[in-house]
Amino acid sequence: MANLKTKVKKYLEANSKTLEAERNNIVLQNDSDGNGDYIHTWSVDALTKPTDEQLVTYNSAATTEEANNAVRGTRRNAYGNIGDQLDEIYKNIDAWKARIKSIKDANPKE
Repeated sequence: MANLKTKVKKYLEANSKTLEAERNNIVLQNDSDGNGDYIHTWSVDALTKPTDEQLVTYNSAATTEEANNAVRGTRRNAYGNIGDQLDEIYKNIDAWKARIKSIKDANPKE
């Protein structure tokens, strides 16, 4: 199951807003009482605070986004330093292409 922040991000995007633009208008909180994260404060203009039922509908898209973000991080680490990549391209672009393709094939996005 996706985390609350990602589901809220998807809810905002579905309503033509972004989490980055609204970050000062939303406070997510966890009281460490075993109940998990929740929306503590919501003051987004022209958009009501989502219900738990509404957020559940964004779970699949949010889970996919989180998985793809993890893949991007794995790929970024495997690609290595950009300077080294440029050097590799200069020396042998075909070898670089093959290496990058093998990294992408080993770490597919959804």
